[in-house]
Amino acid sequence: MRRQARTIARTEPLLRTCRIALWTSLVVGSVGVFAQPAAYPAKPVRIIVPFAPGGPNDLIVRLVGPRLGELWSQPVIIENRPGAGATTGMEVVAKSAPDGYTLGVGNNSSLVIGPLMQPKVGYDPVKDLVPMGSMALTAYVLAVNPRVPAKRVSELIAIARAKPGFLAYASSGAATIGHLATEIMLSATGTKMLHVPYKGAGPSLTALIGGETDVLVVALPVAEPFAKAGKLRLIAAAGAQRSAFAPDLPTLIEQGLKVPPVDGRYGLVGPMGVSREVVQRVHATIVAAVKGDDLRKRMLAQGFEPLLDSPEQYGASIRNEIEVFGRIVRSAGIKVDG
Repeated sequence: MRRQARTIARTEPLLRTCRIALWTSLVVGSVGVFAQPAAYPAKPVRIIVPFAPGGPNDLIVRLVGPRLGELWSQPVIIENRPGAGATTGMEVVAKSAPDGYTLGVGNNSSLVIGPLMQPKVGYDPVKDLVPMGSMALTAYVLAVNPRVPAKRVSELIAIARAKPGFLAYASSGAATIGHLATEIMLSATGTKMLHVPYKGAGPSLTALIGGETDVLVVALPVAEPFAKAGKLRLIAAAGAQRSAFAPDLPTLIEQGLKVPPVDGRYGLVGPMGVSREVVQRVHATIVAAVKGDDLRKRMLAQGFEPLLDSPEQYGASIRNEIEVFGRIVRSAGIKVDG
C-alpha cells in the first residue's frame, strides 16, 4: 500500500501538468478559430488609375503610392486601366471585392463627368463607391489670348455681351472640365461664346496661344509657364480660393460672379462595402504620407496642392459636383460628341 501511495504521489504532478497542457491547448485552439483578421493591409494593395500613364491622375498616385506602401509595410501596385472617359478603370474598382485591396484614383472625370455623360456606365459613383479621402488639388484658371483686351472677368463679360458669339473658347474636348466650367460662367452671366473642342489639353492650349481661340479654362500648372512668358494672360482662378501658385490672381467669385467653384480633386475610393475601419486606415495613411515634408515638396513641385479632406468631406464634394455639372449638362444640352 505504501508503494502504491508513493507511486500515486509521484504521478499526480505529472497528471496535473497534462491536464493544464490540455486545457491550454483547447483555449489557444478556440482563440485561433475566433481570432480577428490581421490588421489591414496584410498583403499588397492595388490602386487602379483609370487613365493612361503620364497624366496628372497617374502622376499623383505615383508620388503618393510609394509612401503609402512604406507606411503600410506592404507593396502598392499601380495599374493603369484607361478607357471610356475614365469609367473603365473605375468600374473595375466598383466591382472588386470590398476588402480594401483594390482602390481607385478618383477625379472629376471618373466620378462625375463620365457617369453623367454615359448613363449606361457600369457603376454609380455614389451608390457603388466609398470615398477614402482626398490627396491633392489642381487649380483651374481662366486664361485669354493677349490680343483680348480684358484683364478682369468683368471686361471679358462686357466684350462677350456686346458681341454674342464673337469670342471663341477652347476646351480639351466636349464635356471635359474646362468645357463645363466655361459653360457655367456663361450661364451665370447670360453671355455666349463659340465652343471649339480639341482633342486634349495640349492642342487646346496651343490653339489659345496661337490665336485660333480667345478663351480657355485650363489647369494652372499647364498655363503658368506660358503666362510668365507673356503668351497668354490669366484673369481669374476658378476655385473657391486663390491658388498657392498664383496668390495674386483673384477668383471668379471674388470678381463678382455667382458661380460654384471648379477645381481638379484627386482622391482614393474603394468599392461599396469596405469596412469603416479600412476606410479610416486608408485616410489616416494618406494624411500621414502627404504631411511628410519630402512628399509635400515633391507634390508642390509638380503643381499639386495638398488637400486632405476626410472621407465625408470628399464624398460631399463628389455629390456637389454631380449636382453642379449635371445641371449645366442638362441646361446647355451638352453631348459627348460635342
